[in-house]
Amino acid sequence: MKVYSIDGITPVIDPTAYVHPSAVLIGDVIIGPRCYVGPAACLRGDFGRLVLKEGANIQDTCVMHGFPGTDTVVEEDGHIGHGAVLHGCVIKRNALVGMNAVIMDGAVVGESAIVAAMAFVKARFEVPERTLVAGSPARIIRELGEQEVAWKSAGTRQYQDLAIRSLNTMQEVEALTEVESDRKRLSFDDEVIPLYQVKQKGD
Repeated sequence: MKVYSIDGITPVIDPTAYVHPSAVLIGDVIIGPRCYVGPAACLRGDFGRLVLKEGANIQDTCVMHGFPGTDTVVEEDGHIGHGAVLHGCVIKRNALVGMNAVIMDGAVVGESAIVAAMAFVKARFEVPERTLVAGSPARIIRELGEQEVAWKSAGTRQYQDLAIRSLNTMQEVEALTEVESDRKRLSFDDEVIPLYQVKQKGD
């Protein structure tokens, strides 16, 4: 990983967290226990403080930043999908921000809420706990059911397991030139499937 201090302030990474080697961390960044930071994520703590609390994940190509004097925070078990942008906002415990969503300054995403993929959460907007928001600008769609919250939590546990797997087994290697005849597949104790498939099973 690329880790840079600025003005004498150095990022902090808990030993149980996994940060991909291609991620960039600058300045006032604090990554807590059991967190996962994906490939090409950029956490720029060169103005405000950036905090990932225990068990949170911020996936590949995500960006975290904020204005001077602000805190951008992902609380415990927060889940930030591929390509999302967080700027001077707070993501509460167990909330999910979908792929390529943008969360603006002063916004708060409530506990166990879900922000849909591609949503734009405007400045100072407050997403109530256990609700789904979507659109540009984002608006409240409905309350979340138990099945949806359970699905989100299971997905976050997989990323917590991925942090452990990555710490233990990921290594840079040379690519093979052909597929092995007995090539194995990745296996998981608890498989998480897309939410639409979960709902189909319940129908």
